[in-house]
Amino acid sequence: MFDKTSWIRLPRNVVVGHEVIDETVSAVEELHLAGRPLVVTSPTPRDVAGDRVYDLFAATDADPAMEVVERATFGAVEDVAEAAEAADAGYLVGVGGGKVIDVTKMAAHEVHRGFVSVPTAASHDGIVSGRASIPEGDTRHSVAAEPPLAVVADTDVLADAPWKLTSAGCADIISNFTAVRDWQLAHRLKNVDYSEYAGALSQMTAEMLVENAGSVRPGLEESAWIVVKALVSSGVAMSIDGSSRPASGAEHLFSHQLDRIAPEPALHGHQVGVGAVMTEYLHTGPDGQFRDIREALSAIDAPTTADDLGIDPEVVIEALTTAHEVRDRYTILGDGVSEAAARETARVTGVL
Repeated sequence: MFDKTSWIRLPRNVVVGHEVIDETVSAVEELHLAGRPLVVTSPTPRDVAGDRVYDLFAATDADPAMEVVERATFGAVEDVAEAAEAADAGYLVGVGGGKVIDVTKMAAHEVHRGFVSVPTAASHDGIVSGRASIPEGDTRHSVAAEPPLAVVADTDVLADAPWKLTSAGCADIISNFTAVRDWQLAHRLKNVDYSEYAGALSQMTAEMLVENAGSVRPGLEESAWIVVKALVSSGVAMSIDGSSRPASGAEHLFSHQLDRIAPEPALHGHQVGVGAVMTEYLHTGPDGQFRDIREALSAIDAPTTADDLGIDPEVVIEALTTAHEVRDRYTILGDGVSEAAARETARVTGVL
């Protein structure tokens, strides 16, 4: 008897374009959300857009409250949750980059409130997904969180964000290539459930970024438009499957391990980009598509080597040989890559 079920939670409103931040209140009003909004931001995003969003709500009878977070920690999540309860907030509006969005969606999940995403940097696909990643000690936890009811992505704001954040977002999307390969491998070898729809959407998103990599340049709203559409598609793919599988494979395990062992880790998107180059080689060998991934990363000024990441080559080798220990998720890494194989992979792909 067929008894499979699926519950897909997607944004009802996705507003992307020039100066659409002024449409934030309208995008929320269409959702018929009740109660006060709690605007959650951090110091720099507050200057960029947080105060502006707060003032938009203040110009109505919404009576907004504001909470400013300094870092993405579980303590910050608790602080935002308490602020939401104290303000009797009906919903939370996250205005900022990755740390603000992740903290806000986790707090919204904890207090059972709606969440609205207003990104100020196109640094990762968390702007639209129901997953959040919070560091704790020497590790990083990826957990279920509240997916946004609405996303308001102003390309004018995003184009002014530091270029390294945008290039990290692009690299994160490009790494979907290998995430989907790992997912398909786990399906064939371990009978892990695979969604053809989510997998195809994730792969198409990565292909779109690779094909347009040459036209994604700093300060251009057209580039911000391309990147944010890709990030939205990737987040939707994760929402369709209800997991991070469509966008997280061995390349993410590699990045998480670097976060653990590198004295000064690089940006998450940049690390998974380098991880994707090596993971693609492990999947398809010297005649595979790892060069295409590397060239796309270079085109957007993203790192392709250990030196570019600012991480000691020996740390990169250690991360590649131990990344399989990060979590119980089957990937091309299997039960571990030998040191000799890791060095050969890094050498052939140009990472070392």
